[in-house]
Amino acid sequence: MQFLPGHTPPYDLTYDDLFLVPHRTDVSSRFDVDLSTTDGTGTTIPIVVANMTAVAGRRMAETVARRGGIVVLPQDLPIPAAADTIAFVKSRSLTADTPVTLGPDHSVSDALALIHKRAHRAVVVIEGDKPVGVVTEAACADVDRFARLRTIADADFVCAQATASPREIFDLLESAHHATLAVLVHADGSLAGVMTRTGTVRADIYTPAVDGAGALRVAAAVGVNGDIPAKAKALVDAGADVLVIDTAHGHQVKMLEALRAVADLKLGVPLVAGNVVSAAGTRDLAEAGADIIKVGVGPGAMCTTRMMTGVGRPQFSAVAECAAAAKDLGVHIWADGGVRHPRDVALALAAGASNVMIGSWFAGTYESPGDLRVDRDGNAYKESFGMASKRAVAARTAADSGFDRARKALFEEGISTSRMRLDPERPGVEDLIDHICSGVRSACTYAGARTLTELHDNAVLGVQSAAGFAEGRPLPSGW
Repeated sequence: MQFLPGHTPPYDLTYDDLFLVPHRTDVSSRFDVDLSTTDGTGTTIPIVVANMTAVAGRRMAETVARRGGIVVLPQDLPIPAAADTIAFVKSRSLTADTPVTLGPDHSVSDALALIHKRAHRAVVVIEGDKPVGVVTEAACADVDRFARLRTIADADFVCAQATASPREIFDLLESAHHATLAVLVHADGSLAGVMTRTGTVRADIYTPAVDGAGALRVAAAVGVNGDIPAKAKALVDAGADVLVIDTAHGHQVKMLEALRAVADLKLGVPLVAGNVVSAAGTRDLAEAGADIIKVGVGPGAMCTTRMMTGVGRPQFSAVAECAAAAKDLGVHIWADGGVRHPRDVALALAAGASNVMIGSWFAGTYESPGDLRVDRDGNAYKESFGMASKRAVAARTAADSGFDRARKALFEEGISTSRMRLDPERPGVEDLIDHICSGVRSACTYAGARTLTELHDNAVLGVQSAAGFAEGRPLPSGW
């Protein structure tokens, strides 16, 4: 990475401050670009979903890993619940989505309560373990909420063998113009999953992030309080592929002690630690045993740290400095926070990040754990909150005394409730992954890069004014 001559400013930079300069290139297609990372996490796209309670659940973990990213389960999740989630993700198909299932005698009301848990917005009706019909959201419209699903289920659904290729399933759906998805079955007729028309195309484009046994990957987080080595070992024993030791201020003695203790266990998975924003913090965490350092203090959409404390650093400069230090030490960094557009992901990778961590942007999707709500204007949304907010602190300290909980509640550095609207054009996390990866692939072609390493090596950056950034924004409604 280098700056245009005369474009190295004497101040720190955010993603909005920068642009990438196009190169002469022989990379003729976006599909010539390999988005896999080299940090040992096994991701085939450079996306990590942040360990936020409002974002990182089992549906999110399954879906993102199927497309090549990885989800970090929150540190507040009890070990048994984390183990159940890890086992669930490991048992999922590498191609087919897991459907919502109900029996024929369930009600339309039951279906409507669950139908938005999946982006395909359908329920598969099963008897025993065999599919007998499909109920879509449209089929539930203007129907008595107490009606049984057997009365509205479409028994003439598209069915395919689980061994069929995505292209074969696509062709089946193309020939059945009314169908929104295909139901996949095993040889014995039991339900294997579902695939939409778009899902079949994605299965051809993306490579799942899988472990050595061919199961989907999932990461898990721990904090810096309590018996961290025991928690870390329990999570890895449960199948976690990456372990994240996470606290808002990662450059502190408590973090270094916890990190050394976990590193000494030699658990055999990549250790991620953070957050820091300086070369010194990167060096200390690397020396304590981190394979990957998480970079970012204050840029997150739910974070109020900078406004409360004045502490933090513009994210691009933090990533660039920490990435340079990490490279010298033979470790990697994740850019955590401040991402609002695909361009921001491309710039973080150009700065040297191996993966980019995204939180609130993914909160407003069908796959996030929250319940789907609708405001008075008919806009669908989900609630999000910061992991240092009163809401998160209250959940984290539930076992403390009432007095201690009240004392800790006085100190917060995050938003306790925020409405994250579902974008009608991109309501599912896979839609956002398509959006991001399309932008990053294009950025690589402009930079003459076939890999993320080449993007970092080839990137030439310029600094722009606020007017320069505004000029690059589309004007869909005209002047």
